[in-house]
Formats: sequence, C-alpha cells, structure tokens
Amino acid sequence: MSDRPQTPMLDCVSLPADLKDLSDRELRQVADELRAETISAVSETGGHLGAGLGVVELTVALHAVFETPRDKLIWDVSHQSYPHKILTGRRDRIRTLRQENGLSGFTKRSESAYDPFGAAHSSTSISAALGFAVARDLGADGVGDTIAVIGDGAMSAGMAYEAMNNAGHLKTRLFVILNDNEMSIAPPVGAMSSYLSRLYAGAPFQELKAAARGAVSLLPEPFQMGAKRAKDVLKGLAVGGSLFEELGFSYVGPIDGHDMEQLLPVLRTVRARATGPMLIHVITKKGKGFAPAERAMDKGHATAKFDVVTGEQKKAPSNAPSYTKVFAKSLIREAEADDKVVAVTAAMPDGTGLNLFAERFPRRCFDVGIAEQHAVTFSAGLAAAGMKPFCALYSTFLQRGYDQVVHDVAIQRLPVRFAIDRAGLVGADGATHAGAFDTAFLSNLPGMVVMAAADEAELVHMVATAHALDDRPSAFRYPRGEGVGVEMPERGQPLEIGRGRMIREGKRIAILSFGTRLAEVEKAAESLGQRGITPTIADARFAKPLDRDLILRLAAEHEALITIEEGAVGGFGSQVAQLLAEAGVFDHGLKFRMMVLPDIFIDQASPAAMYAVAGLNAQQIEARVLEVLGITDIASRRA
Repeated sequence: MSDRPQTPMLDCVSLPADLKDLSDRELRQVADELRAETISAVSETGGHLGAGLGVVELTVALHAVFETPRDKLIWDVSHQSYPHKILTGRRDRIRTLRQENGLSGFTKRSESAYDPFGAAHSSTSISAALGFAVARDLGADGVGDTIAVIGDGAMSAGMAYEAMNNAGHLKTRLFVILNDNEMSIAPPVGAMSSYLSRLYAGAPFQELKAAARGAVSLLPEPFQMGAKRAKDVLKGLAVGGSLFEELGFSYVGPIDGHDMEQLLPVLRTVRARATGPMLIHVITKKGKGFAPAERAMDKGHATAKFDVVTGEQKKAPSNAPSYTKVFAKSLIREAEADDKVVAVTAAMPDGTGLNLFAERFPRRCFDVGIAEQHAVTFSAGLAAAGMKPFCALYSTFLQRGYDQVVHDVAIQRLPVRFAIDRAGLVGADGATHAGAFDTAFLSNLPGMVVMAAADEAELVHMVATAHALDDRPSAFRYPRGEGVGVEMPERGQPLEIGRGRMIREGKRIAILSFGTRLAEVEKAAESLGQRGITPTIADARFAKPLDRDLILRLAAEHEALITIEEGAVGGFGSQVAQLLAEAGVFDHGLKFRMMVLPDIFIDQASPAAMYAVAGLNAQQIEARVLEVLGITDIASRRA
C-alpha cells in the first residue's frame, strides 16, 4: 500500500455526482490523481494502459458536466475505460482488472449502471448512442443525453459513418467526441487519418487554444475569437469540419483534450445549447503522463505487469517461440521465394506479426486500418489479379468480415489465405476476444480448406500448404501465446489436403484432435496408460475437407471415438458426426462423443482456468474416456 500514489482529492470521489461539488481547479487535481491511480493499478494487473491515460482529463470532464448514469456515456472499444471505472464506484476493485471474477478490461453492462453498453470491438459506439437517443425521444425511461467517445482509428471503419449518416438524417440530439490521438493501436493509416491530421498540422493552428468550424455560436465568448482566427488558417486547407457537417453534424474543434480550461467550458456550452447531433473534436496524446508509454511504439496499448518507475514489463520467460512469430517468419520465407505473396491486416500489424513482414517487404504488406470487411474483399481483389494474399486477422475480428468471406471469396473460389490468430480461449480479454466460432462458420462454406495447427511446427507446414493452394480459399488457425517447444523444421512442406496423421496406435477408444488440445490429449493418454488404457490418438489437421479414410478407420477399429477441438458447437466435431452418420457407422453401435467449447460465453480468467471451465484439460479428457468406456475408478485400476 505504501507504494501507491497519494490521492487526497480522488479519495473524496466515490461516484461521478461527487465531482459536481468541485471547482475547476479541484477537477484538474482529480485528473492528475486519477492518472497516477490508473498507472499504479495497471502496473499490478497488466492491461490496456496508453488509451486510458490519453482520456483522463476527458473522463473527468464528461462525468463532471453530464449526469451519468442517466446520460449514457459509451466508450468505443472501451479499452480506455479504466479511469472511467475508477470514477464510477469500482475503484476498490480496480486491481482485479482482467482477472478471474474481477473487473472486465472493457465496459460491461452487467458490471455497472455506468456501463450502458458493452464493447471490445471498435466503431460501435455511435450506432449504440443513436439507439439510446432515439429510444429517449420515443419516451424510454431513464435515458438522458447520449455521448459516444470514439478514436480516430475507429473512425476508419465504415460502421461509424453509417451511424453518423443516420444520425444526421434523423437530426437527433447526441454528442460524438472524436478522441483524436493520431494513433489507434498501430499508427493510423489511410485518407481518414490524413484528413484529421490536416485539421491541425500547421504550427500556427496548433498554437491556438481552441478552434471551431460550423458551431462557432455555441462556444463561450472567449472561444469565438479564437475560432474566427482558426477559420482563417483553415481557409488554406481543402477541408475543415466540412466532412462531418455534410453528414449533418455541427462540428466544434479541435480542442486540447488535456486542457480542462478548454474541455469544461466547451462541454458545458454544447450540452446547454445543442439541438441536433454534435461532433466535438478533441486532440489527446496516448500514454499521456507516463514516459515509458509515451515512448513506446504502440503507446502502451497492451502491457504486462510493469515497474512504475522504469516501465519495465514483468513477463515470464519462455523457451518456445510464439505462434504469431512462427507464422510471421514462415510467411517471410514463402515471400522470399515468391514475389506474388502479399500480406494484409486490419490495424493489427504487431498483434499478427506482420510488422516483421513489413520490415522485410514494405511494399507487399498492407495495413488497411480498422476495416475487416474491406481487408477481406481487398484480399479477394488481390487474389483475382493473380497475387497470393495472406489475410491475417484475429479470429474474433474475422467475424466482422464474414459476409465478405462468403460473397467475395468463397463463392468466387478465390485463393485468399486466412491466417487466423488468437484461435481458442485467450485469457484476460475474455469472451469478446475468444476465437470460438471460426471453425464452425468457415467449415460450412463450399470449397473452403480449414486447418488447425497442433503445435508450432505444424503451423510452419500449414503456411506452406496455404501458399501452395491456388485453386480455392484456405484458412489455418493457431492460438495466442507460446508454442509447446517442439523441434522446428527448416522450411515448411505442403501437407496433402484433407489428410490427418496418426500419433499413436491403441485399442478400444480413439481420440481425434483438431488443434492445440493435442498436447492435453497426450497428457491424458499418459495418465490413462497408468490405468492400463491405451487410446489411439490422431491429429485431424483438417476440419475441411475431412480425412474420410482416417475417420472411418478409427470408427471401424474402435468401440468409441472422441473428437476434441477449441471451438464452438457446429465445428469440427459436427463435421465428423455428419460424415459418420452418412456412412451409417452409428448403425453398428459406435460410441461417439464431441468435446467442444460449451454453449456459453466464458468469462475472463487465465487460459488454463478458462479451459477448465470448458472441460477441455487433460484431467477432463481422461474422465471423458473413462465415462465413455464405462469404467469406474476402481475398475480402471484393474484394467
């Protein structure tokens, strides 16, 4: 406790209502102490740091000016919501962030009335805020003003503009805070980022205390003169706030998001006078106030536990490479031999390992911003033109581009290669980031090849397999974190499509694994061996097309067959069940079981704890084998 910051003013704030009694000077002190408390808390838990530090003053100002929770404050993505949680009655639990039974790293409706809308993916806030605003206008109880806080990176996604276009058409009163820190997770790319940059790129304009276009009359008197001067500067630019005004929004800004002398009067004025949709453009600095985060390339987006003084992160050492790095290095090797290989990601170059690819092949790597739908169809266009695109996305983000996978890739049978990172359960990010559904939603597409790596060496071969496959789309999935430490091949070799591999021959029962649960299956087999039970173990490798010969052989030679996967109902096991049913195998008495993720969203915890909840660890696999064979614990010792 002695190492924690002194926060006398913040200690007086239990809920946002307590801010109403404070002077503007005292609110500035609250902001300073809130920043120190956020840094201290995340140093103990790890998590998203830079985004929250960038909105500390904005968080205090919004809660001081608006009447939350009646006024609905909606954070886009919401990884910047730690300061918000501290101010809204959750400070006593802030050091449980992202831990089992602790606070979520994102906003969560079940956690607090101050979290009116849950989020963890980007660009949803304006749509949700408009929904609240229209519900209010239709007489919904308990809904006042609605405020969406959205970053400049999230504004690259089409959904944000769909919502703004609808809001402008409806002329509904709502507030959009454009939190412009010139950086989402990775440095922002594209025309939208350039547009925002031009609004304040000139040195004379940067020095202005405030600038407004389109809603000058709403500003307090001292700001109106500054706004007029800013307009003169903006005359030389092709744009101003005109894009937002064309969408039907009144535009105010840009203003310094770390200057309470600007934030408070502007927010108070627009709240008092606005009649329709308002966009307030706020300039902030990600990682503000913590030098290690400010210096970091990703501005402290996601961090492990760290030393508050030095910023040094406390990561457990590992001898095995991460799956993400194995993918990146394997793709680089393929690209060195084939100049048609290109890589595409959606604002996650570091997370997918494509930052390494970009260093080696900058002209052949494309970060399209937070725009997964575009990433998929852009990849389809590259494939149609004869290139060999690898579209690298997290499983949970690929969900956002599913229509494009179906319509633009699968129907046209274009050889887009989907590298699916973060497959399976991911720990502290919880259900919103779990890669649970990709096997199911890809395996039902005609012509799609779906693979899962059992270990890091298999991943190398699957990159080579996807590269060699030129007549249809393919996908290979792999988890977050380190591999299992197997010997690595010098170069990947293409696998025979739709062929699994036998790991060990046994009797009575066969276990067919798809993905990295294979290591847990082998642990279970070792324990079963001590009971005299020797299961056959096979690695399916492919969920589509299935290895028909292998599966039918396992079914014919064993009295029971269990499939295991790190995916939801409807995935690999369901494909196997369909095959067995069509072949009439069940008519001959085969005992068949599927071990899949349960039909629930599993909350945050360590990956090991999450897989225990899912029933997919070695002990649970062993128990399922015993149950299927009808062996009690006593009988198993005699077996």
